Amino acid sequence: MSNIHVAGERLHQIILAPVVSEKSTRVAEKRNQAVFKVALDAKKPEIKSAVEKLFNVKVTGVQTLVVKGKKKRFGKTEGKRSDVKKAYVSLADGQEIDFLNGAAPTA
Repeated sequence: MSNIHVAGERLHQIILAPVVSEKSTRVAEKRNQAVFKVALDAKKPEIKSAVEKLFNVKVTGVQTLVVKGKKKRFGKTEGKRSDVKKAYVSLADGQEIDFLNGAAPTA
């Protein structure tokens, strides 16, 4: 486990949702990574610690990116979607997170 300690309530504020898409499925199969939507203020050590505690897996690395919100038009009104931060979490060999059947690690 990492040396960053995250309180229980903050765990659920950091990891907002898993990203389930064709790309995230392909990344999970080829690179043994999981993709999460995370809080905009979350740091890499916090994300690593939160994933390790929530899913009981060993994390080897975290890559983050911010997807800028698109400008949209609703009739005469202009709006903007919110920015979203994603985290690509690399898991140790033999570890995986299965979002469909629960979060049991495989060894």
